[in-house]
Amino acid sequence: MDAIVVTRDDPTPRVVDRPRPDPGPGEALVRTLRVGVDGTDHEVIAGGHGGFPDGADSMVLGHEAVGVVEDPNDTDLERGQVVVPTVRRPKDGHTDYFERGEPDMAPPGEYVERGIDGADGFMAEYFTSPADCLVPLPDDLAELGFLVEPISITEKAIELAEASRSTFDWRPESALVLGNGSLGLLTLAMLDDYERTYCLGRRDRPDPTIDVIEELGATYVDSRETPVAEIPGVHEPMDFVYEATGYAKHAFDTVHALAPNGVGALLGVPEAGWEFEVAGSDIHRELVLENKALVGSVNSGVDHFEAAIDTLAGLPDWLTDGVVTGVHGLDDFEAAFRDDETTIKTAVQFDSQ
Repeated sequence: MDAIVVTRDDPTPRVVDRPRPDPGPGEALVRTLRVGVDGTDHEVIAGGHGGFPDGADSMVLGHEAVGVVEDPNDTDLERGQVVVPTVRRPKDGHTDYFERGEPDMAPPGEYVERGIDGADGFMAEYFTSPADCLVPLPDDLAELGFLVEPISITEKAIELAEASRSTFDWRPESALVLGNGSLGLLTLAMLDDYERTYCLGRRDRPDPTIDVIEELGATYVDSRETPVAEIPGVHEPMDFVYEATGYAKHAFDTVHALAPNGVGALLGVPEAGWEFEVAGSDIHRELVLENKALVGSVNSGVDHFEAAIDTLAGLPDWLTDGVVTGVHGLDDFEAAFRDDETTIKTAVQFDSQ
């Protein structure tokens, strides 16, 4: 079967021939339809995040997948059923987190992440997976199923942020998304219950992401003109800040951007080792005296995938059409990894229903 891999010697994605996998007990064989490409894939390719499977010289890329059950094997799934796979798997047998159905909360060292860290991904014609890691998807969402995983990431982050405010009557009105990539735009659409929303980026007009931001009724904030910490003075303090840039200073500036009682969710993963100065006592004082909070969030569980499917079903067609800027077959798969200002979200297509 065809698979898109990177190797230890050459990080350039390329198509290779791999044996079609056989499902083990409790696993199903899935025929891949589409696999999305995101910033994490680019970080894996660059060597800045994740790692190869133990003892392997290559790794199949891709963690945002949608496929069709080819062989249910001994599971309760049905042949032809559309499914999306979760990403984490236990590293050395089941741990308490996996047994509780909370793999997204497992600490480093207790899991592998398919297509990211320690395990082959889904960017191949077929893959196998335990049935309990395959979430059924309505047939009419199959073409957009690769968006379920990124949306699930936001479902979890919002859940954690709201949980941190659950001890009092929190009534948020304003929200700021840091980052105008595909994840930021999808998140902005998910915050439609906020009265006022903002999205921060570093792009000049005309730009397709700014068009999406403003079509959603949000305000575009250019970080070159208004840094995060100065947003309250130019616009307003934010009840909720969602950080999806991986720019380490934004984590600390988020505290200054928050309104009293506000919460910031940090999702970007910065490069390790960057040192810089911050006004530590000011940050500490604001967190304490103004009841502010920061939460970190990574990965997501089955319940978040299920919530993401409902969210995806409710997104308007114009939004998904605008965010998905290219779906490329194997004969043109390199285009899916192209990173330029016209690209928002791309996917590799292996098959169609």
